[in-house]
Amino acid sequence: MNGKSTLINIKKSLENHVGEKVTLKANSGRKRILINKGILEGVYQSIFVVRLDNDIQRTVTYSYSDVLTKTVQLDFVG
Repeated sequence: MNGKSTLINIKKSLENHVGEKVTLKANSGRKRILINKGILEGVYQSIFVVRLDNDIQRTVTYSYSDVLTKTVQLDFVG
């Protein structure tokens, strides 16, 4: 049960930042880390959505376990 409560805590902390700007660092394997900026658009039951600020606006989704395992790191801007 401890792992499930940890995921719930991650979800609750992200809910407080919906609509805020975020710097996203994602490990894409083979020692590649993608760094993007965007806005935390939504928090759902098992995933969260970040809208990226690129030339072409696109969204990416990640699970809360990605944050737990540090595959994805989020840094909120101001």
